[in-house]
Order: sequence, then structure tokens, then C-alpha cells
Amino acid sequence: MAVSRSQAHTFKKHNQASIQLLAGLGVAGDAHQGKTVQHRSRVAADPTQPNLRQVHLIHSELHEALRAAGFAVSAGQMGENITTQGIDLLALPTAARLFLGNAAVIEITGLRNPCHQLDRFQPGLMAAVLGRDEQGNLIRKAGVMGIVIASGEVRPDDPISVELPPLPHYRLDRV
Repeated sequence: MAVSRSQAHTFKKHNQASIQLLAGLGVAGDAHQGKTVQHRSRVAADPTQPNLRQVHLIHSELHEALRAAGFAVSAGQMGENITTQGIDLLALPTAARLFLGNAAVIEITGLRNPCHQLDRFQPGLMAAVLGRDEQGNLIRKAGVMGIVIASGEVRPDDPISVELPPLPHYRLDRV
């Protein structure tokens, strides 16, 4: 549906006509691009850890649900690089691969862990992207994170196909 990036460490990312994914690095020109972690809190903890959060993806269906709950959100406003439609991102297993456009490939590494910046954007938004299952386990709904396996240009409305990893599949956890 949309592709976005920001050169600065800002919460929102700006929609683009296209983005370039770079293998092993992330989104060209995005503040979170790099082989090692770029998110400020993770850099402070250990700047040498690998960057498992090179690309942030959110399903447009989340935006629709949030708008129905009274929030004003659109593509890129929650910090995502790629806004998808029709793919249940949260149900994918770890190491699922997304093939985007003609060449780009992203491997899903885990769930985005929602942070307090969501409430700075709109009060109550963090609670709206968290939930509990029947057993009381925390459910994170703020999208998934991935690493770039193959470089390529990605545009809005590009096709996306999913390849599941070999069995056994492992549920996504926060990264």
C-alpha cells in the first residue's frame, strides 16, 4: 500500500514513490539502516548487536482497525517502512520470507515491541496495539520487523508473496 523512510530518528516516516532495500542493511536513506542496531535504546544497551530491525512492516488492516477505534493514523505514521494489505503479518512464523516487487526479499525476524512514543503521537495508541489472549499472554499488534536478504526497489502496489520456512515453524517474538 505504501513505502516510507526517514533519514532522522523520528517517529513518523515519510511516504515515498519507492524505497531501495539493501541486502544486509535495510532501507537506503533510513535512519535504521545498518548491519548493527540503529534504534537508540538498543544502541545504548549494546551497539554491536546485529540489526534484526532493518525494516518495519505494518498491515493496513491495523490502520483501519485503529481508525475505527477513533485514532487518526495512516501509512508511515507509526514508523513503518512498508505498509502491506491482505497479508496476516502477525501470523507469520519467524524466518518467513516476503518477496516484494521484482527482486527484494525480506526475512521476518520478529514482532515490533510497541513503545511509549505511540502515546506521544496519540494518547491511548500504545494500549490499542497491545492485547491479551485467552491465557493472558501479551499480544503485540504493531507490526513485524525484518532483515533484507536481497536488494531491490519497492513501490506502493508492488506484489508481495510469502515463503514459509521449513518446519517446524516458530511463533514470532519481540525483537
